[in-house]
Amino acid sequence: MKNSGLIISSGHDSEDLEDRVDTEPEFELRPLVFGPAQHGLRLDQALVEMVPEFSRSYLQQLIQCGAVKLERPGACKASTRVKAADRGSIELRPTPQSQAFKPELMKLEVVYQDEHLLIINKPAGLVVHPAPGNWSGTLLNGLLAFDSQAVNLPRAGIVHRLDKDTSGLMVVARSRLVMDALIRAIAAREVGRQYLALAHHPWTGSSSRLVDQPIGRDPRNRLRMAVVDLGKNAGKLARTDIDLLQNGDRGCLVRCTLHTGRTHQIRVHMAAIGHPLVADEIYGGVAAAGMQRQALHAFRLSLTHPVTQQALVFFSELPQDLSDALTQWGLSYTHG
Repeated sequence: MKNSGLIISSGHDSEDLEDRVDTEPEFELRPLVFGPAQHGLRLDQALVEMVPEFSRSYLQQLIQCGAVKLERPGACKASTRVKAADRGSIELRPTPQSQAFKPELMKLEVVYQDEHLLIINKPAGLVVHPAPGNWSGTLLNGLLAFDSQAVNLPRAGIVHRLDKDTSGLMVVARSRLVMDALIRAIAAREVGRQYLALAHHPWTGSSSRLVDQPIGRDPRNRLRMAVVDLGKNAGKLARTDIDLLQNGDRGCLVRCTLHTGRTHQIRVHMAAIGHPLVADEIYGGVAAAGMQRQALHAFRLSLTHPVTQQALVFFSELPQDLSDALTQWGLSYTHG
């Protein structure tokens, strides 16, 4: 099936979790300074104004578990009355329950939908899960607004993810039964995911290459991943098929097929073989050909429908920035 290009404004009526390794810290410590507008309010009410991206119920949970602290003496309870000029801090943590985040109306490009699942074409720049620095405006927030049943699912039905600046196709479950089935299918390598990548330097050697190198946290920089020696560092096996599609004087267009779903897998493997992705500054790329984000697009997704058993195949056309970059480098791409 091809991308239908249907744009739906979400509303109430309408890298894999098996290897989820976040490169961000697990919490965000945010200072609190209450002003005259909060004077006399209950602490939980005041926090709703100070931290509007979280629901009141979730903020109450943070108070109960001691994640909210005030500098003045006395017990810190949801019912505590706030005074102007009170100071303190709140430790914001990602929650495993999607109910902790608010639905937010946003335009979602829905390639396919039925009562069991959605196929979303994610634009570059959209964060998938709320995390420190991105507590709102994420795909999870949009899904909570798009589907009223998503609140009952862990992570609003998201079963795998793409980096913020990677564009392309994602599958989302709409029931717990389907979510569990999709997670099993991904773990069993039964969901096909292929990416297009524009990389630095002309390709040499065989036009097809299997990169079979384990990935873990970079021992020299804990905020990035790297190919590691499992005898010396923690990591997991990672396998990527890389096929040359077009070669040029300044770089190459390749198709990457995932066999595993490690964090930043394609970006790490491409850098490891001497072809960092264009504009991927974390892994050795530089901005070029007009690209301001890593040149990576999830263009093909294939799976067996967990309920109907129908074979589904979806394609996503190149986003404009990547298409323009290919033109600048004298390259072109047509799927088929």
